[in-house]
Amino acid sequence: MMSKKSTPENPALKQFQAAVEIIENHPIFSPLCSRTSIVHRDGTPYPINGWATVTKGGYIYTHPKRRGETSEWVYVLAHCLLHLGLGHLITKDHPVAWNAACDLYIAKFLADLKLGTPPSDMETRTDMTVKDEEFLYEQFCVRGVPEVLKYFGTAGVANSDMDVRNTVARSYWGGEPEWEKYFAIGLSNAVTSAVSVAGGHSTSLSDSTNVKSAAQRAKRWFMDRYPLLGALASGFTIIEDQTISQRLSISVAAIDVVEREIYMNPAAGLTDEECIFVMAHELLHAGLQHHERCQGRDPYLWNVACDYVINLWLVEMQVGEYPKIGLLLDSELKGLSAESIYDKMVGDIRLYRKLATLRGNGLGDMIGKGDPSLWDVRNGQTLDDFCKNALQQGLMYHEEQARGLLPSGLVEEIRALGQPPIKWDVELAKWFDAYFSPLEKTRSYARVSRRQSSTPDIPRPQWVHSGSSEDGRTFGVILDTSGSMDKKLLAKALGAIASYAQARDVPFARLVFCDAAPYDAGYVAPETIADRVQVRGRGGTVLQPAIDLISHAEDFPKNGPLLIITDGYCDKLTIRREHAYLLPKGNELPFSPKGPVFRID
Repeated sequence: MMSKKSTPENPALKQFQAAVEIIENHPIFSPLCSRTSIVHRDGTPYPINGWATVTKGGYIYTHPKRRGETSEWVYVLAHCLLHLGLGHLITKDHPVAWNAACDLYIAKFLADLKLGTPPSDMETRTDMTVKDEEFLYEQFCVRGVPEVLKYFGTAGVANSDMDVRNTVARSYWGGEPEWEKYFAIGLSNAVTSAVSVAGGHSTSLSDSTNVKSAAQRAKRWFMDRYPLLGALASGFTIIEDQTISQRLSISVAAIDVVEREIYMNPAAGLTDEECIFVMAHELLHAGLQHHERCQGRDPYLWNVACDYVINLWLVEMQVGEYPKIGLLLDSELKGLSAESIYDKMVGDIRLYRKLATLRGNGLGDMIGKGDPSLWDVRNGQTLDDFCKNALQQGLMYHEEQARGLLPSGLVEEIRALGQPPIKWDVELAKWFDAYFSPLEKTRSYARVSRRQSSTPDIPRPQWVHSGSSEDGRTFGVILDTSGSMDKKLLAKALGAIASYAQARDVPFARLVFCDAAPYDAGYVAPETIADRVQVRGRGGTVLQPAIDLISHAEDFPKNGPLLIITDGYCDKLTIRREHAYLLPKGNELPFSPKGPVFRID
């Protein structure tokens, strides 16, 4: 069997690729290079007799058949990137003079920077005084372009290496990139790298560990200057890997709260200010516990509703810069909670399913690939405690340091996180209040009150309850007596029901025990329930016969309120809005209840 011939190695291509890698990791050119497209293949408008040309939109077309050393390609690529970073690609009355002035200025810049080696067919030496491009341009317009400057460009002798007419940009949102801003970021990176080298933390300026991305700088900005989200930001890891972003279908950003990871797609091309906005967006998802508040809602629509709220707050607070990527923003929804917005969206699901989050179309930027069981309370704070404490501490620092006003809705939600959850017995009391209002009292001479000693001959009426108002004043209780029910749970539930029934003047409650079959205990006075009830059954769980028994009983009000005490291990029930459930904390029903669910501690 004949073996396939291996593709011969291309030394010229290898030298070029090595140069591209050097430029990509250089602190000055890294921000520019990440937003440009270096095209090295046939069929492109590369210079026939030169090395490379650059367009206004950020495309660098290199000669695919040109043989050069790695250092020569580094010089050529840096030359083209500097045209972008220094704002050279503009229209002038004398384009030849302007191109020559820019080429001379860049040659001086690279000579001082000592980066790369000029190709043999390019000249870099001159006796002219180089102040800036405009000064040189004015001189060339008056005196003409010196002959020697025809060899300073990367497109060959007397050819322009800048294409101002081609404005097609490789950018996430389209439009004209801000090349000068990216170059300023690179210069800032270079200063940081130089300090790191001087301090002995790294060995060279091109060390990639010295170059902080926009996402890393945004995280540092929150930790240093924005205490509201600084504590949260310090607890999350920033992942900037284009391969991972593609695999997870992340267009711009996403967050995994359980794993404490924020994903930022480096190909999105966000500026520093836009990156601050996006990171604040993701951190607020975590701090406000949107992943926990979903509670059976459609995850994507809930994500969209939360996005609307967060984006309106961030624009109002002026945190960073609103990205030009079509984020969800609607001023008509200002002041509404995420729950309210979700309720509005449910009316037109088809429309809202077409909206895009920071992750992309039809995908939520709150992802949960992590396993909540990894958060062992023995390791310290739980996830919810960490997010709540970090955001509350940040709010305290923000107010103490007078860092500016915050939207009232955001402050209310943060403060609400600090309040302990409502106890189940308090929620149960509200349920009783909804069905059993206080009885009206009337004055009656049928039972005369105690006479006063000062006027013993004057009888006074007594306040009494109206007898007719007690008619139908009752509720049903279905008690799951299967073997899986905890005795302490039964005692807590029955005790609370008895006390609330007595406090609201409910004379009787219809009590039914049920496991595999219902056992009707009839009407029982609240004080009897509180004293002692003989529980019948301890078999399996089939609660529907008990519901049918009460619903069809002639002596029970039609659609009367019903309390079902169970541990959740039951079959699916025919449910009504009036049904309420008492469940052990952490247990779930095998269906979505219409009425309230009280979690017993």
